[in-house]
Amino acid sequence: MQTEDLINELKKSDLWAECRCGGEFRISEALLFDGTKSLPSEILDIQKAMLEDFEKRRKDLEKKINLASKKAEKTTASVNIGKSLEKVFPTMINFKWCPTDCRFLSDPIDSIVFNGLSINKIDSISFIEVKSGNATLNKHQKAVRDAVNEERISYMVI
Repeated sequence: MQTEDLINELKKSDLWAECRCGGEFRISEALLFDGTKSLPSEILDIQKAMLEDFEKRRKDLEKKINLASKKAEKTTASVNIGKSLEKVFPTMINFKWCPTDCRFLSDPIDSIVFNGLSINKIDSISFIEVKSGNATLNKHQKAVRDAVNEERISYMVI
């Protein structure tokens, strides 16, 4: 049986096929053609539309990659600036604690202030975390905050 004859028989049949997507369709309703010959105009139109869609998706993906890269650069710069500012924060005008009472930790929190250390009379201890913009506490910083708020603090001499 020739390819053309097979295609004509399939077009007259009541056979069904299953797509990879899981859907079913009548073979007689499909665009059937001999792939060894030049493509029918309907197929060329579909191919052209698919190529245009692919190109549009490629450009959209390229834009998303560029935006993600720019966002990552901005985030990295913000984090680096924040890390630098954490170290000089005790010297800023609005810092309400005595800088000589402050001890810089960096991680998991920025500083601990032993209020009154400089006059040999510690009244309290403050845990300080510096944030700017939309920055939020990470899971370790939240754990420190929760331990302090729930008074799960101890002192040991070893």
